[in-house]
Parts: sequence; C-alpha cells; structure tokens
Amino acid sequence: MSMPPALSGIGLRLLAVLLITAMSAVIHAVGTRAALGQIIFWRSFVALVPIVLYMALRSDLPRALSTRHPRLHLTRGLFGAASMAFSFVSLIYLPVANAQALAYLAPVLTLPLAALHLGERLRPVTLSAVTLGFAGALLILWQSLDMGQTAWIGVAAGLAYALTMAVVRVHIKAMTRTESAATIAFYFAVICAGIGLCTLPFGWPQLTTPDLMLLTASGLLGGLAHIASTKAVARAPVSTIAPFDFTGLIWAIGFDAVLFAILPTPLAIAGMGTILIAGLLVIGQELRPRTP
Repeated sequence: MSMPPALSGIGLRLLAVLLITAMSAVIHAVGTRAALGQIIFWRSFVALVPIVLYMALRSDLPRALSTRHPRLHLTRGLFGAASMAFSFVSLIYLPVANAQALAYLAPVLTLPLAALHLGERLRPVTLSAVTLGFAGALLILWQSLDMGQTAWIGVAAGLAYALTMAVVRVHIKAMTRTESAATIAFYFAVICAGIGLCTLPFGWPQLTTPDLMLLTASGLLGGLAHIASTKAVARAPVSTIAPFDFTGLIWAIGFDAVLFAILPTPLAIAGMGTILIAGLLVIGQELRPRTP
C-alpha cells in the first residue's frame, strides 16, 4: 500500500526542516568570520553537487536542465537570494533558535498567499495548528528582547526573511506544475552562486580550513534540504505542510544547547510544547479517514 501523497509530502518536509536547521547552525558558527556574499556563494555553489547527483540518479540529465520558463527561475532565484541573505544576517546576529522562531512567520504569511493564488482550501484544523505554532514561536522570540542593540539587526532581517520566503514558497508551488524539483533547485543554486560571486570584488576574508569545511557542509545540507522541500510542496498543499516547519525549532534549540552552550529557558520549553501540539493536530487530520 503506497503512502498518501499528503503524508509523503509531510515526511519530506520534516526531513527538509532537519537539514535546513543543521545548515543554519553551521552558518551561525561561521557567520561572524565570513562575508555575507562569501557565505551565499559557498552555500549555493556546493549545493550543486547533491542536486546534480540527484538528477543523475534519476537519469534526468541533461533533460532536467532544460526549461521553457526561464523567467520563473530568474524570479525565484532573485527572491530566493534575497531571502537567503536575510536569513543569514538573522543567524549571524541571533542564536539559531531565535532566528528560527522569526522564520516561522513565513508559514503564517504563506497560508493566505496560497489560498489567494493557488486556490487551496484552508481547513479549520490547519489554521488552528498554524496559530498554535506561531504562538510557540513567539514564546521563543521573547528571549531576544533583552539581547542588546545588535540583536535587533537580526530581528529586522528575520522579519524580512519571513516576508520574502512566503512569496518564494507560493512561487515554487506554482512552478512545480511545469518544472521538476531538481530543475528548480539547480537554477536557484546557479543564480544564487552567481550573485554571491559578484560580491568578491568587495573583499572576502581569508578563511581557515575548518571554516571552509563548515561552508562546504552548509552547501551540502542546503542542497539536500532544497530538493526535499521542493518535492514536499509538489506532493502536498502548502497549507498542509506549512505547520511542520515549526518542528525545526526543536532541532534549533538542540543545536544551540549542544554546539553553542545556549540552554533553553522555560519560555523555550513552553514554545516547544505548543509547536508539538500544532504538528500533532495536522498529523491527526491527515490520518483521519475522509468521508465521501
């Protein structure tokens, strides 16, 4: 018995969230020592390795490199590059969990956009789950209010990321009707790598071998996450998988504790519990038999 497409999409989204949160931890670790354009270049250029391998394993080369909609890829790449830059700035100035909490405004903004542009129906349980997840994210975000002036740079960048990412997600969903996940991921990586490389004349700092290894890891993790995320939105409605983005906050708090010795506060624990309830609500809705 094959897995229902919606549940398959949820599983892929959960995997993507884990990979992207691990990438975020890597960016946080190296972000203060590398230039923003340098990070964007390495994250995007190295991501081409898993993307091309994915194409080869599926015997999609060179067919997957062709597209009849180059403008869609250019628009997705430009918005995606802006979103990536905002995300990285947020990660540089905030702990991983706080930056991740701000990112969870994106699913909230995605839902009305999906309903408006894609005609998706918003179930009451989905709206309730997203509301709970948003409330849990706000509990985590509350910690950043007393982190000093530089933290507000991260907060502003996180808000900008949420807005641009909401547009990107709906745009990707529309693209999956004619473009494969690998094609979307490939051209996104190429465009972002080119944008990052354009910052080289402005000066890139000399990095150590461990830092270069971290940047390489960010690209590999990001490439795999992008494929899984794009496949997820191709198999399930945006409004169904959006609440599962909140599970990344649990991973982010874990990375902060283990890698950066930042322990969760009672507010963080309350936020995690609220997010778990949100995810369970949507899982229960997907597993419930549909009435004819």
